[in-house]
Amino acid sequence: MRSDLMDEREVLTRFKAGSLERGQAVRILTTLMSVGVADSVPTAPERTATPTVVTAPEPARTEQPRPTLRPAPEPMTPAVTEPHEADGADAVPATDRYAIVGIAGRYPLAPDLLAHWKNLRDGRDTSCAGPLDRPSGSPLEPGLRGHFLGEVAEFDAEFFGLAPAEAALMDPQARLFQEIVWEALEDAGCTGPRLDSLTGPDGSPRAVGVFAGVGAADYSLLAAEGWARGHREMPNSGHRDLAVGLAARLRLSGPAQAVDSAGTSALDAVHLAVGALRRGECAAAVAGGVELLLHPSRGRDEAGEGVGAIVLKPLARALADGDQVHAVLRATTIGGPTLRAPADVAGRAAAVRETYETTARRIGDAGGATGIAALTSAVLQLRAGVLAPTGPRPAPVAWPRPRDEQGRELPRTAVVELAAAQGPGITGVLEEFLPPAQSAARPERDHRAAARDELVLLSAPTPAHLAALAARLGDWLTPAASGGRGEGVTALPALGELARALRVGRAALPCRLALIVRDLPQLRSALGEFAADPDAVRGGRVRSADLRSGAADPYALAGVPETRDYLAALWRGNRLEQLTRLWLSGLPIDWAALEQRTGAGAMVVPLPPSVFLRRPLWLGGAHVTGAPNGNTGEVGAAMEPTG
Repeated sequence: MRSDLMDEREVLTRFKAGSLERGQAVRILTTLMSVGVADSVPTAPERTATPTVVTAPEPARTEQPRPTLRPAPEPMTPAVTEPHEADGADAVPATDRYAIVGIAGRYPLAPDLLAHWKNLRDGRDTSCAGPLDRPSGSPLEPGLRGHFLGEVAEFDAEFFGLAPAEAALMDPQARLFQEIVWEALEDAGCTGPRLDSLTGPDGSPRAVGVFAGVGAADYSLLAAEGWARGHREMPNSGHRDLAVGLAARLRLSGPAQAVDSAGTSALDAVHLAVGALRRGECAAAVAGGVELLLHPSRGRDEAGEGVGAIVLKPLARALADGDQVHAVLRATTIGGPTLRAPADVAGRAAAVRETYETTARRIGDAGGATGIAALTSAVLQLRAGVLAPTGPRPAPVAWPRPRDEQGRELPRTAVVELAAAQGPGITGVLEEFLPPAQSAARPERDHRAAARDELVLLSAPTPAHLAALAARLGDWLTPAASGGRGEGVTALPALGELARALRVGRAALPCRLALIVRDLPQLRSALGEFAADPDAVRGGRVRSADLRSGAADPYALAGVPETRDYLAALWRGNRLEQLTRLWLSGLPIDWAALEQRTGAGAMVVPLPPSVFLRRPLWLGGAHVTGAPNGNTGEVGAAMEPTG
């Protein structure tokens, strides 16, 4: 069939069947999505002023990732913005929109975005007195109040393969940002084979850009004071570690930049990420920001802290890859006229306008994290279809979708607009993601029906991490946890969807658990038994392995070209037992290559993150007593694949 006669459903069906290659599908989808676009948004003008950008050449990769058993996909064709006239203003074509496919964050009294959304929805006051149990003492004078994170002195160095002494010299902002970046990548299903398949313009794998907004340098100031007292420890200097160092530790090959433009830093980082994607410099990008108040010299009333990150992809690529789409970023602009015009996108008034003032009321003056906090608030409201309380709105209200003249529902839109104390401000326009009309929503599934056996895989860096992850997933699967799965995610995914998302989207770490199960209750039971007694002797349908000391892939099958066909044959024959044994032996298996799926959410569904087992790490081994004000809780992360 000619490409000009196919609709989006036909393209995705043919891609799934293997008659269309990934590159062809992306190009055809891009063309289809650009036809008949009636709404318009001004494009970002050239920058009239540039924030301070800390960058460095791409860090040396001393160890290249193990080659996957899947041919590298065609490099993505970068979308090029070609402005056209629409009522005298430039407009952004559909080909130049970007999907938020992963999102994560920690904010005051909220160790994860579920708790943060509840705080936003309920209008909760997150302020408190300065925490007294930080190694550096309270950053606030008595009588002042602020909005603080808990456990900022703690870090799971073992999870990321770092020595405790090395991790203690990292700025806590860099440590916290690394946790959240990987949690966002996990949410995007990009910590396993799908991460390796993201290729750059030169064909290099793991082509993910990292863009970090940051301003404070309190840890270096604390170290300088310690030096004056005779302590000879100095942390890694400069903000580059948040982007360049993180990219090196996670072996990401895209551009890496840190930006310091005060309160607009994080949103500037998002703007830079969009530019890198538009130019084809990377296949995906992580952008966000972080702010911690660790030194009393910056103490002020209503100071705030926070950290957040999003994962961006071109929208057409995200749909072809089967990603979940939290929201669509339509445009960003720095300097010049703000994007007030998009407040009325195709006649749709933006009911959400996130600004510095609304963000400060919720989490305080959060400096470099303000932009990502404002953007995250907009995404959460778009996703939930609920308007959170703000100045003129004392309680949450339902947010109905607008309709066109024919009565058809249109996506909700939101504007994030931050003015700068000095220099240009920045504006971003977000839109709710509505799947194309041709792609039918996934039907309701009877989870009691047992269609077939499914292979569920979990992995972690240590046995303790693996047991904690099994417990977390088991708890998440309990019926009572429906309120703990996030707004709009009260229903569990089908077993097949859950198993597929874990196989294709999560890193294969050395401590592994494989379960062959037929339904969700059976999976929940097996996870609970393993978490309660990980050392119990098991076999058959529940198996585990620890590859930390033994040789992975003992038969050297990864380097044999026939292995790919062998694995494909096993998969087609539903030989789960043999596939389990090979995976537990350490053989790298590109699960995404074995089961190609297309359409939003076809490969990635909401899942709980991996688990951190944090411990205090600070300059000089300073004593830490715990999290302030009861603000405890874990968030997930993971490290790079080992095979």
